[in-house]
Amino acid sequence: MRVVSISVNGLARAVENGFFDWLAEQDADVVCVQDHRMRAYEIEDKNLIPEGYEAYFIDGELDEHGGVGIYTRHFPKAIMYGFANAQADREGRFIQADFDKVSVASVLAPCALGREEELTGEDDLTVLDHKDEFMEAFGLHMQKTLRKRRQFILGANLQTAHHVTDASPLYHRMEYSGFLPHERAWLDRLFDEMGCIDAFREINKQSNQFTWWPEQIEGARKSAGIRVDYQLLTPGIRKTIQDGWIDPSAKFSDHAAVVMDYDIEIGF
Repeated sequence: MRVVSISVNGLARAVENGFFDWLAEQDADVVCVQDHRMRAYEIEDKNLIPEGYEAYFIDGELDEHGGVGIYTRHFPKAIMYGFANAQADREGRFIQADFDKVSVASVLAPCALGREEELTGEDDLTVLDHKDEFMEAFGLHMQKTLRKRRQFILGANLQTAHHVTDASPLYHRMEYSGFLPHERAWLDRLFDEMGCIDAFREINKQSNQFTWWPEQIEGARKSAGIRVDYQLLTPGIRKTIQDGWIDPSAKFSDHAAVVMDYDIEIGF
């Protein structure tokens, strides 16, 4: 079973820039898409579904919220839109497809990089406060998920890197959201206390394995990279990981795709 996770920074533009051409070469079973920036109904209306796939998408009240989706070659048993958190669900930040032996979700955290102190207009909350609230709510959801007998793969843009090896030195010196101490501590709890698995890091411990080169920092594809895109696993499928890599060669987004292979039969 091959799972791709990719934050596209606008699906329509990504397709124009070769996303589907790239995807046709991947032979992926499931593709977790984040930050599509459009209405869910437009995905079909504008023919933004790659050949051979079914599409399930959720949008936010505003296109800027991003929205997430799943392309799959296999019909799911069920689709879950949201994770029962009112704010996150209004913003279209979670969708889950249940298959026979595993569930796969696509997740998008709010981005506060470069806008940390900007006010949201809601109860004097800053953009960083808004992100922190989402992470707290998603952490509670992950606690419940990790206690279930069912196994899960979550393709997630968490807008946060974990260790110093996951971020360029610029982030070590500056107070940018995405590498703040309390954000990294949240990931400590997720991985070290809750037992969630960072699939890519199970097989690749090298430094400079980045998935995002924010234009706000130093220009896309330059040295200021950071690894904010993950495939999160429940511990029961840790040993099914066969291979995985980050593909920075595709130019349809300023994020690189995370591609992982698992020894899991997805079909019925």
